[in-house]
Amino acid sequence: MSKRPSFDDIYMELAEKLSARSHCVKAQVGAVLTKDTRIISLGYNGPPAGTHNCDEVWPEQGCPRDSKGSCSLALHAEQNAILYAANNNTNMKGATLYVTLSPCIACARVIYTVGIAKVFYKHSYAQFKGIPTDEGVDFLRRFGIEVVKV
Repeated sequence: MSKRPSFDDIYMELAEKLSARSHCVKAQVGAVLTKDTRIISLGYNGPPAGTHNCDEVWPEQGCPRDSKGSCSLALHAEQNAILYAANNNTNMKGATLYVTLSPCIACARVIYTVGIAKVFYKHSYAQFKGIPTDEGVDFLRRFGIEVVKV
């Protein structure tokens, strides 16, 4: 008999698969938001729906950069998942977020504010961006959110 996968494994695998939906030229990130072992929202990084697809409009270099060198037009995967849940009046208090790249500081503030209780992540945002620490992870832990690197 094969071992049954845990929900944590299933949701992180789904986040990884969702990342392939991203049109971003620089990074593909996926997110799954769950509550009580049920999926309440999904997201992946990219520009707001109905605007454009970076890999089609700027296939070589991606969208223009902002003053910090990040995508000037894209929403992060966790932002997309949280915004979809919010737009559908879904209560996120106590929810769990699975994301393929650890949250940046701006996303961490949003995660904390909507009441997400636990975050699982696979890769380090700090390593990806070449910055000294995972500020988002540090912020979440400082304010009592459980954060787990998988």
